[in-house]
Amino acid sequence: MEVKMKYCGMDLHSNNSVIVVIDGEDRAVAQKRLLNELARIVEFVAPWRDELAGAVIESTYNWYWLVDGLQAAGFRVHLANTTVIKQYDGLKHSGDGADARHLAHLLRLGILPTGTILPKEERAVRDLTRKRIQLVRGRTTYASSGARRPGPTLSSPPRRWPTSSRAPATTS
Repeated sequence: MEVKMKYCGMDLHSNNSVIVVIDGEDRAVAQKRLLNELARIVEFVAPWRDELAGAVIESTYNWYWLVDGLQAAGFRVHLANTTVIKQYDGLKHSGDGADARHLAHLLRLGILPTGTILPKEERAVRDLTRKRIQLVRGRTTYASSGARRPGPTLSSPPRRWPTSSRAPATTS
């Protein structure tokens, strides 16, 4: 018996995910919105484990737990680089289900732009580096916006510097 490949896309949010499984002809086999609980998600996609070419997850800020959990459960996982994925111009349907289906479709076509799934022990360094870059950019933006430290302005009266009560010593 020939195994027909399936493809899974997951639109990941902070508290829930929309999961779509499609077949080799882009027909939806299953679609469901689930709470972000690993056991529920694994249970939902488990019937297609042997047929899945992979599960695609959006590269959002909260993907670590899902990628790690699916990999531990034996799934082949891809991390979609959403910054370079362009939805079709004139796409008639939009929403979480359409987004998940689109990710699965790109995987099926073999044109999915992916991100790197770093080993757990290397992620903290990357996260710190990204945070530092974000802070430096914010500081640069603030500095170049013309923002100034509080201080005298053209409309403020001139500052009077404290003077010594002693007269300077004279030499004879």
